[in-house]
Amino acid sequence: MTIRRNRMMVAAACLFMVGAFLVAGQSQPQSPPTTSAAQVERGRYLAQAGDCIACHTVPGKPIFSGNRALPTPFGTLYAPNITPDPKTGIGRWTAAEFYNMMHTGRSRDGSLLYPAMPFASYTKVTRADSDAIFAYLKSVPPVTQQNRPHELRFPYNNRALLIGWRTLYFEEGEYQPDKTKSAEWNRGAYLVQGLGHCAMCHTPINALGGSSEAKAFQGGLIPMQHWYAPSLTSNREAGLGEWDIRDIMDLLQTGVSRRSVVFGPMAEVTYNSLQYLSDEDVRAMAVYLKSLPDKETSANGPNQLPNTPDAVQVFSEGRRVYEAKCAVCHASDGRGMPPHYPPLANNQSIEMESAVNPIRMVLNGGYPPGTRKNPMPYGMPPFAQELSDVEVAAVVTYIRTAWGNHGGPVTPREANALRVVTME
Repeated sequence: MTIRRNRMMVAAACLFMVGAFLVAGQSQPQSPPTTSAAQVERGRYLAQAGDCIACHTVPGKPIFSGNRALPTPFGTLYAPNITPDPKTGIGRWTAAEFYNMMHTGRSRDGSLLYPAMPFASYTKVTRADSDAIFAYLKSVPPVTQQNRPHELRFPYNNRALLIGWRTLYFEEGEYQPDKTKSAEWNRGAYLVQGLGHCAMCHTPINALGGSSEAKAFQGGLIPMQHWYAPSLTSNREAGLGEWDIRDIMDLLQTGVSRRSVVFGPMAEVTYNSLQYLSDEDVRAMAVYLKSLPDKETSANGPNQLPNTPDAVQVFSEGRRVYEAKCAVCHASDGRGMPPHYPPLANNQSIEMESAVNPIRMVLNGGYPPGTRKNPMPYGMPPFAQELSDVEVAAVVTYIRTAWGNHGGPVTPREANALRVVTME
């Protein structure tokens, strides 16, 4: 969520991971399908599972009324109005047209969608679930609000080039259960691979702006947000193979567990989506995620801080900053005070190959999301105004290498780069 430029075709293809969304067409109204209160309520639940609100609602504005800005390296995109307004929303859509959009990645007028609308995942959603989501969207208050045109530079606004990307990276089709697995595992796979579209952030992006199925869930940087979505397949990162099911469930539902805490984009996912899922569905997701095979993201062994005078000085400075600013919550031995203050010793999120997240946390602080099961979580204050780049690098190096942690050292230049981009 690391998109690189190349020739025109490559650059245009890169847009596909940050591109546009469906635009409601203009045709004669059709009779609405028969719906029930139960179907609408199930659609509400499924729309929450799909985190639709995250892109289609401007904070403080009517739900799903669109025009939320999505800054990208290629310009600014604006999510569309998906309320049932007949002129500016999806009021004239049919359930079949909505399913076709979810399933094939084409709007009702046949135009190709850009995969920032995660149709590559939503294609796995069943017709019954798609119909329920549509019934729910038709039940929300209509809002008359024209969709704001995207502000994209040439050639990124050329939709015709999507054909190449789709050929390489899109496989159409509903989720097919694995008959060798349990019903619970399959339910979890359906949610994670489909509505949850977890791979969209947790899979590395290649030079064409696509992702390889072979590298699914192996982690990647999130463009424009400057956070790292860790590998879910490596037990050296966020792989959950060694976690208890209860700890995984707690992290997904509340953002806090005995093992870790969510911040950044994942905190928004918990707040907008996962906290509303049933215990049964969250457990199913945990069962599936725990089963992902362990695939190390690096062939190198554990990182070691060089035994040089400069390295010793950095470690000493980092310990000084840690004792002054961090130990009161995370303890001098790094064991923390779970569940309110997570441990830093033997913490996979601290030891990952990418140091982006711990640097961001030191600079900007953060709070886990307030959820129904954990309405007032403890958080971390920002230290960007108190610590220099040298001090930030030193303390992050310290927590990544102390107490037996196997993370690598951090440079002041890395700290400064994230200080700049997160303050723009």
